[in-house]
Parts: sequence; C-alpha cells; structure tokens
Amino acid sequence: MTRILDVDNVTLRFGGLKAVSEVNLTLEAGELVGLIGPNGAGKTSIFNLLTGVYPPSSGRITFTRDGKQINLGRKRPHAICRAGVGRTFQNIRLFKQLTALENVEIALQQNNGYSLFTAFTHLPPFARREEEIRERSMELLHRVGLADKALTRARNLPYGDQRHLEIARALATEPTLLLLDEPAAGMNPNETAELTEMIGRLRSEFGLTVLLIEHDMALVMKICERIYVLDHGVVIAEGTPDEVRNNAKVIEAYLGEDVDV
Repeated sequence: MTRILDVDNVTLRFGGLKAVSEVNLTLEAGELVGLIGPNGAGKTSIFNLLTGVYPPSSGRITFTRDGKQINLGRKRPHAICRAGVGRTFQNIRLFKQLTALENVEIALQQNNGYSLFTAFTHLPPFARREEEIRERSMELLHRVGLADKALTRARNLPYGDQRHLEIARALATEPTLLLLDEPAAGMNPNETAELTEMIGRLRSEFGLTVLLIEHDMALVMKICERIYVLDHGVVIAEGTPDEVRNNAKVIEAYLGEDVDV
C-alpha cells in the first residue's frame, strides 16, 4: 500500500498546555481509520493541525498525493484543501441562508478555471464552467441522497441532511484524504445506520482515504480497519477494532467496558 499521511512526532502547545503531545499517526491510501478518545483528548486539535488551522509546535506532517510530498505544517488551510485534504466539522458549518445546491457550488468554485475578467464579462468560458459546476454539484447531492432538496435552504434541512450536505461540500473540493469530525453526532439510530453505509460507499466510489473522529463506538468498530486512541493528547493505543476493544489502557481511559456491536 502507498503511504498517504505521516504524522511524525507532532506536538501542539498553547502556552504551557500540550493539547497534542508527540503524536505519531500514519494512513495508507484507501484506509478508513478511526480516531477516538474522551472529550478533550485532542482529537479535533489533530484535525486542525492536519488542515492548517494550527501549525505544529514541533514535528512534521507529510501528505502525499500523486507521488508528491507536501509538508502540511507549513501550508495555509486553503492550500491544504487544494492539495487534496477535505474535512467536515463537529459543529455544522454550512452557509445556512444558501440552498443545498449553492453550498456545494461554492466549494467547487476553487477550481473554476476562468479569469476574473471572464467572470465579470460573462464570456462563454464562464457560462460553460458555471454549467459544469451546477451539474457536478447536482451529482454530488445525488450521491448523498439530497438531489430532491437541492433548492432547499440549508437551514431548513433536517439535521441528518445537513450532515450529509457537509459531506457533499467536502467531496466537492476533490479530496483524496477526507477528515470526518463526528459525522454521526446528534443522529438517531436509523440516521446513523444510513450514514455508516454512505461513508463506506463514498470511500469506494471516490477512492478516498478516510480519518474519522466519532463517539459512536458501534459505528467505529463496524467500519474502521484500524483505530487510534487518544487520551490527554497522547496516543495510548493503535490497532484493529478487536485489539482496541480489548486493550486494558483503552478500557480504563475511555471504553469502560466491552463494546456491543
């Protein structure tokens, strides 16, 4: 397999506080890997490091796409997104006043392919590209089951659909690495089951590598091939779902008991 992400001895400090401490983490192309741990363990801080929200205090983050290695620790969020790292957020961050279609179209604009002059003058390349963007946006909405709600304002969508729309918008940035931050948060069991199926399907259809933060252990244990466990900013375990489920440190720090899946 091809290594797509290498987090090498990465630390994140806020003054005297270590939010992340000497973390090592790897992802191979095509994997679906979970990142779990108690609240405040540093999981979202790792996502913020991977997407350029915070630069690492020390260590190196290397992302590989098409054989080219990129040091994510030295890139701004927009550059990391263009390089092929997409994400969703624990707290939904849609453009609530815009339609579902417009939310996806905005994400596709980063690769619009026409000049500012062409956009202002509405020359033919502008019209052609805008039509391509609309068609691609509708295709992505179809993939997440929202094609029939394309013209619905995001704020009027049910909660589960808003989660799906966030995933569609992330896919619109054309990532090879997709970071999902608690995608099942607030969902009922039926919505979670639908989401579980969708994540697996989208990974296959788009050739994605997925890193998933999630507190729903049944979901994590069902779809993840490997799992990292974080506690107080430190990786305390890594392995298959069965290995993690039976790890004494994990049980003590987080799970508390066997997971029923």
